[in-house]
Amino acid sequence: MRVCVRLGFVLLVLLVAACKRDAPSAPQPAATPAPATVPATAPASAAQRVFSREELDQMVAPIALYPDSLLTQVLMAATYPANVADAVAWSKAHPQATGDDAVKQVADQPWDPSVQSLVAFPQVMATLGQDPGWVQRLGDAFLAQPGDVMDAVQRLRRAAQAAGNLQSTEQQTVTVSPAPTPSAAPAPAPADGSAPPPPPPASDTIIEIAPANPQVVYVPSYNPTTVYGTWPYPSYPPAYYPPAPTWYPGSALVAGLAFGTGVAVADALWGDWDWGDHDVDIDVNRYNNINVNRQLDVNNNVWRHNAEFRGNVPYRDARSREQFGPQRLPGAENREAFRGNDPAHAANRERARQELQQRGFGTPATDNRAAREQARTAGRDLRERPEGGLDARNAGAAARRDAGGADAARERARSVADARTQRPSGGSDHARQASARQNGPRTTHANQQVREQHRQQHAQTARTQPTRQHADAQRVQQRAQQPRMQPSHSLPHQGARNNAFAGVDRPAQTRAQVDRGRSSHAMAQRPQSARSGGHQVQRAPHGGGGRRRG
Repeated sequence: MRVCVRLGFVLLVLLVAACKRDAPSAPQPAATPAPATVPATAPASAAQRVFSREELDQMVAPIALYPDSLLTQVLMAATYPANVADAVAWSKAHPQATGDDAVKQVADQPWDPSVQSLVAFPQVMATLGQDPGWVQRLGDAFLAQPGDVMDAVQRLRRAAQAAGNLQSTEQQTVTVSPAPTPSAAPAPAPADGSAPPPPPPASDTIIEIAPANPQVVYVPSYNPTTVYGTWPYPSYPPAYYPPAPTWYPGSALVAGLAFGTGVAVADALWGDWDWGDHDVDIDVNRYNNINVNRQLDVNNNVWRHNAEFRGNVPYRDARSREQFGPQRLPGAENREAFRGNDPAHAANRERARQELQQRGFGTPATDNRAAREQARTAGRDLRERPEGGLDARNAGAAARRDAGGADAARERARSVADARTQRPSGGSDHARQASARQNGPRTTHANQQVREQHRQQHAQTARTQPTRQHADAQRVQQRAQQPRMQPSHSLPHQGARNNAFAGVDRPAQTRAQVDRGRSSHAMAQRPQSARSGGHQVQRAPHGGGGRRRG
């Protein structure tokens, strides 16, 4: 019974499914075609352009006529300007290292493989070392607008060919082929039945430059201001970097190009142009042969910029910073809320800022430059206000208050000093202080009168007393005459004694003392102007014949 029920249920399900399959489906709306994906290396739009057409031609002109494989290595290496600077220094220190051998010597250097491959060509390193700023701008242009850079190369090659300065030689082979045209839908037939118009002819061509011998590469040297004919952008003249004489010894110009010593290479050049897709293809076999420590998979045959070798050199445009710059960690978008940057806090800050502006307060500075500008504006407004402004008036009032306080303090100190000079000799300090407090005003007035009298007396004495020089002369004369005018027993500082026989036993010493006294007296009588010279004093030699010390 159960088996029959199950079989019946299965048959019912199959019948219902068959009915749905046979039922006509409802008409579905036409699906919107997905937008075509623009390759990252396609020519940049006008909004994405970092450099103009004139700037690109100006930057690419010194290297546009290099062989394709060498040109790709230069442009790839230019995206690592710090590595290029180190490689230039190494090449200058090792001038004899060339070719694949030089690349193997720098295999352990922390540089990108494209930079390591360039040390095979010292003449190229010498050119790149003349202008590091040009190298960085060239790499920035290749990262931001690779398709536009390739178009600039072709534009300049066609100009050089038209001027007769680009053709095949013993050193290189120049190949001209029509440019690939983008696929387009066939034009609809006219309604009158006539034949459709023919497609417009492709006027652009692709010029490829390759070494005549794949194992030997000749680096051309030329003057960009003349090799392309008349330069179409006078405001953007190309730079000319003269070649090193070591690699171009007396070489003659061949169709506007000079070729020096060729460099034998086998695997150093592993990049090449894909002019149709506007990217750089990699010969993986050559790459792995020369870069033993950094092998590539056979499927990685398209060059990609590696930001690890960029170092601390910033990217110029926002697109490159977003694509190659440091990536944000997961959950970084939630950190703004923890820092108070959510919409609610932002609205509160905006309201507070508006209230401050309504009350006359300016918007606070958000960086150092804004703070300096606000300080400069405030100082200018302060100087332009009448009488220095409110701040100056407040400062003047504060200065006057300080001056008044200082005057009051000086007056109190003067009163205390006057009271102390007029206090009585007896009595305790407490009594004197009480007396000073009771008779303070009268004592102060009396002290002022006394000081005034002393000043007048001092001024009168100064007018009546002789000059200082005359007073000194009088004192010297009185001191010289004092022994004769006053007897020794009448001096107040000496006691009474008899000097009648003093010096009798030493007549020579007595005469010498008398002579010195006369000399001193004579010198005291001379005028003041004659005293500055002085004279030599003759002393009598000591007797006794004492032994001289050694």
